[in-house]
Amino acid sequence: MKRALINIKRQGRRRNAIFLSAALLLMLGSCKKQLDVKNPNSPTFGVNVTDEKGLTSYAKGSVYWNGFNYGNGWLGDSYFSLPWGYHELMGDVVGGGQGSNNQTTTMGVPDKFIADPANPGTTTFTNPSPQALSIIRVFNNADATAQGNNALIYEWSSMYGLLNACNLTLDNIGNVNLTIDKANTVKAWCYWWKGYAYAQLGSLYYAALINNAAGATNGSFKKQSDIIAESNVQLNLASTTLAAITNQGDYATIIAQLIPQQNQVGIGAPPTSAEWIRNINTLLARNILVNHLAPFVNGNPAATITGSSITPMTNTDWASIITLCNNGVKLGDHVFTGRTSASSSFFSPQSGSVAAMLASSNQVTTYKLSERAVANFKAGDLRRANFTTANGTFFGDANTNTTRWSLKDGVTAGVTGVPILGSRQAGGLEIFIGPSYEENQLMLAEANIRTSNINTGVGFINTVRSYQGSGVAALPNGLTLAQALTELTMERGAALVFRGLSFYDARRWGWTYAIAKGGGRYGVTLIYNTVVYTNATIDFNFMDYWDVPGDETKKNAPASGSAAIKNPNW
Repeated sequence: MKRALINIKRQGRRRNAIFLSAALLLMLGSCKKQLDVKNPNSPTFGVNVTDEKGLTSYAKGSVYWNGFNYGNGWLGDSYFSLPWGYHELMGDVVGGGQGSNNQTTTMGVPDKFIADPANPGTTTFTNPSPQALSIIRVFNNADATAQGNNALIYEWSSMYGLLNACNLTLDNIGNVNLTIDKANTVKAWCYWWKGYAYAQLGSLYYAALINNAAGATNGSFKKQSDIIAESNVQLNLASTTLAAITNQGDYATIIAQLIPQQNQVGIGAPPTSAEWIRNINTLLARNILVNHLAPFVNGNPAATITGSSITPMTNTDWASIITLCNNGVKLGDHVFTGRTSASSSFFSPQSGSVAAMLASSNQVTTYKLSERAVANFKAGDLRRANFTTANGTFFGDANTNTTRWSLKDGVTAGVTGVPILGSRQAGGLEIFIGPSYEENQLMLAEANIRTSNINTGVGFINTVRSYQGSGVAALPNGLTLAQALTELTMERGAALVFRGLSFYDARRWGWTYAIAKGGGRYGVTLIYNTVVYTNATIDFNFMDYWDVPGDETKKNAPASGSAAIKNPNW
């Protein structure tokens, strides 16, 4: 490990913990184990970050350790295990296990479900502790955080740790002797990851802070649309900075030092500057897609949602997505991925991601593979080789996490050409941190389908299924809008599973909203009282954008004129 990175870790072991929003000082305890919180704002510049190697090591540690590791030692050991875990729970990709682990047993439990709508009297489950008021609001305080019960804190602290460290790097680039294009490569790195962090914050929280100065803060909370706008600002800064680079040799030298060696495998190898710009365009498109409504509820493409925190997609929005994705990640482009290594990895092979934690018998895993997630893979889809029923049925507390399925540690021997969805082996699992070719193609699919180019959109779905080796027969031309959207929602659930996008999709399609508001999920598979039902209705009523963490507002009171820090729709 680079000396600068080691110094980041040592500096962070001080008893005064971490700035969450760059000013909130907090020590987080745990009923299970002490949360390993580091301080990304402890300066090491002028000590050992005085040359190119020191700077790139610091910039690398800023992202992979401050952003994706520190502060995530409660359940699993990285950003991809617990913060992403909430996304997958609320997106109905996984269920929680039994017991009390950071509210993972409760955050994904719907308000109600009817296993058999034709016989509701004996097949209806009603949750006595609804998510928004009984879980999110009750436990959104520092005391609950200290006991590992505040689900809202982890994403917030990870992304602000990432932002602060990137801000510090930007402040000090000029103190290191670099060529212009080497310096611009490091700048683009910081802008890109700041854009990523603001995208994550603005896509999950009702309000957040724009903070572009290291070690500083403000009490001006901005609404989520303003945070997404700031994400776009940073991403466009990255794009223009990359476009100005003329010495590709200098660029290649720096980018190879910024990405951990174990990540530089296959499509995770360092991108060219042109490939990186295409990654940026795809992330810009995602920012539009996941923060607008495009309801498709109970087979109705014209469904409407009331009481939402965001507005519906317009034809202009769809056109912007098409433009960006036409210049987005292409087949063969390198993208930003993560892989584990046997030692010194920023996430572990066994518990560093939702997919790794799932890759064992459903009788022992913390997360449980959802029946609805597996149902996205059609009969005969070769990608289903990732799943098995050999471990029997796990019967869960809330029934929506009851499942016949387990995720294998690697696909069945002899099945080649399909993605490995789960593995606990070092280097065996590829985590897509940023966007991918499949995501780009499926955004093109949805945008075309929604703008009356259904055959074109369906063609992109076929492309993704072929690319992932599904073996599923190509969809024909002539599908109706509802048929095409059904295929689209299934394929996003299959091709993009475990990539932290499931909640965003379920939210914008209207599924996570209460049935009384026009939402709900219909016609799904669910096991209730040992019986398998295939036409169940689920009334989730999940909060669409989370309140600001109470830890933040306790130390950093909202200034006059701030946006609401609590979602007024719940």
